Amino acid sequence: MDGFDEAGVFFSDNFGGGDGNENNGQINLQAIKKKFKEFIRTFNEDNFFYKYRDTLKRNYLNNQYFLEVDLEDLAGFDENLSETLTKQPTEHLQIFEEAAKEVADEITAPRPENESHVEDIQVLLRSNANPTNIRELKSECVSKLVKIAGIVVAASGIKAKATRISIQCRSCSNVIPNLTVNPGLEGYALPRKCTTDQAGRPKCPLDPFFIMPDKCKCVDFQILKLQELPDFVPQGEIPRHLQLFCDRSLCDTVVPGNRVLIQGIFSIKKVGKPSRQDGREKAIIGVRAPYMRVVGITVDTEGTGAISRYSNISQEEEEKFRKMSSNNEIYSRLSKSLAPSIFGSEDIKKAITCLLFGGSRKRLPDGLNRRGDINVLLLGDPGTAKSQLLKFVEKVSPIAVYTSGKGSSAAGLTASVIRDPSTRNFVMEGGAMVLADGGVVCIDEFDKMREDDRVAIHEAMEQQTISIAKAGITTTLNSRCSVLAAANSIFGRWDETKGDENIDFMPTILSRFDMIFIVKDCHDESRDITLAKHIINVHVMANKPGSKETETEEGEIPLALFKKYIHYCRTQCAPRLSEEAGEKLKSRYVLMREGAKKQEKSTDKRISIPITVRQLEAIIRISESLAKMELLPFAVENHVDEALRLFQVSTLEAANTGSLAGAEGFTSEEDQETLNRIESQLKRRFAIGSQVSEMNIVQDFVKQQYPERSVQKVIYTMIRRGELQHRMQRKMLYRLC
Repeated sequence: MDGFDEAGVFFSDNFGGGDGNENNGQINLQAIKKKFKEFIRTFNEDNFFYKYRDTLKRNYLNNQYFLEVDLEDLAGFDENLSETLTKQPTEHLQIFEEAAKEVADEITAPRPENESHVEDIQVLLRSNANPTNIRELKSECVSKLVKIAGIVVAASGIKAKATRISIQCRSCSNVIPNLTVNPGLEGYALPRKCTTDQAGRPKCPLDPFFIMPDKCKCVDFQILKLQELPDFVPQGEIPRHLQLFCDRSLCDTVVPGNRVLIQGIFSIKKVGKPSRQDGREKAIIGVRAPYMRVVGITVDTEGTGAISRYSNISQEEEEKFRKMSSNNEIYSRLSKSLAPSIFGSEDIKKAITCLLFGGSRKRLPDGLNRRGDINVLLLGDPGTAKSQLLKFVEKVSPIAVYTSGKGSSAAGLTASVIRDPSTRNFVMEGGAMVLADGGVVCIDEFDKMREDDRVAIHEAMEQQTISIAKAGITTTLNSRCSVLAAANSIFGRWDETKGDENIDFMPTILSRFDMIFIVKDCHDESRDITLAKHIINVHVMANKPGSKETETEEGEIPLALFKKYIHYCRTQCAPRLSEEAGEKLKSRYVLMREGAKKQEKSTDKRISIPITVRQLEAIIRISESLAKMELLPFAVENHVDEALRLFQVSTLEAANTGSLAGAEGFTSEEDQETLNRIESQLKRRFAIGSQVSEMNIVQDFVKQQYPERSVQKVIYTMIRRGELQHRMQRKMLYRLC
């Protein structure tokens, strides 16, 4: 069974000195090489632009020894040649590279004497064909050229692989030079016996050969781990992974978190188990593990989600989307189509619709980036359909990751450094926010997360990058995604008497949300009757055949169309704020700041509702998303009006209730200093392990002219952080720990 997989990867004797019965094959291969050379030399587009000849010369002179070829161009030149390359890529790609090397020798001559040697040329392939899912790669695809889409979740370091080796016998010092090593992860099987003429000498022992390292020719290679796109993973299934082998110019082209299209040769390698004696891998007879030999990579560098299940949009669909965007009611239609089975919450649905489309990402002249993604926080009572909205967003967004705060760690949300079990080297794997690059991360039970884990996503939410410095790995990953979070009050239900004690989020995390909605379960008889009727109707109609058609309201957009429209708008449109809209927003911003200043003077107290620059940028992003829904190049005044209204009913109303005390722009510096002073005094005065009554603490601080409410807030905050333990006895006691 040693030659089980040689038919798929063996080609080393194609140009070697074969026997006489191989002459026909040799002539055939030489003819194919001649066709490849003719393709590179003569293929031209309009105005006689010799595409590949000029590109090859330019790359070679720039010390970039590769040539990227479109399979569609090759098929237009010679369809049979393209078909043979697709069906037998291992043999014919080597011939293609030999042809490219000979053409490079011709077009770069004459060269200086010190550069007489011609470098090897790597041929990279690409095509416009639809990608195949990793799950559809079966045994019949082995040794064929395939195209797959996925997310790179891990990348190894750069290593060296020998392409040609020389071996020497230990006994008789006989050297066998210039042996070709199979490409990919397959190695070279050393001969068991030495064939040198042994006249008058004892025979050489078994396994006498060793590799001469200084006479090997090597190339760089890198191992990647590809995970299938979340769109293709069935419900309840674990995402499939595939190992990728990249060599030469393909090394270091992607980082974990990149969405990629891979053109490669589906190959197989031996599977081995380490033996107990020497630790070497012993091959299992007949069993082969699949991997992909990469011959072309397309990377989604913009983070717009261009590589997804919905990236192929037909001409008819594009015309339909243009017609939809020209409708004046498209904004209300989209918001009504968002979770139509959930009653009410119109403004929340409109805000989430803006989140799905997002604003425009900007690269400033100094190299800094400003995010275009919108972050929304839903905060309030249980039973108000917050989790259902998050689940629907996961379904409707082209790229989405859903996670729960209680079951998520900092490494799971951002990135982790793990040790590869086979090589024992450290590799980096991206977390939820890296995998959702270009989409939405839905975090339920946001308040149940540990404070350390919430701090870890600060950089990812504002700068949209994740910096890693662990185990000798220092790098930065992209996390260009929106965050939709849902959280409950600290008391379970919203307590109007507690005010700002209902929430215990740090100011740094709250300021990164563009819109914060307080969702309250209000008791209103007429509203309760309407809501009950709606829920009962949903349950009754769900059991009837054909109920979907009868339940769909007029103007409601189907889920599949909604999803494709979001993808089309995000990839095709990047609006900017018009000058008139910018002037209007500037004047409104200045007026609100002036109004806040006058109020401070009249009350002799700094108010807690000024608009900061972060909130101003949030309004700009919302305006751009409203323009993006209509596929407009500029956000105009009516978009700014609607953005200001959404900001008013979300963050400003939440600030007016006093529930966001502690958020940036919603807390005075004096109040914050008071809270910090109370906390430091508490920690200084009581020893670890002591038990103190809450009443005694409050009365003691009130005597020192501290507000009772501030003291209680500090105590509740320290309980939440785990610095105080709460014990229920006849009187409330607190143990400092």
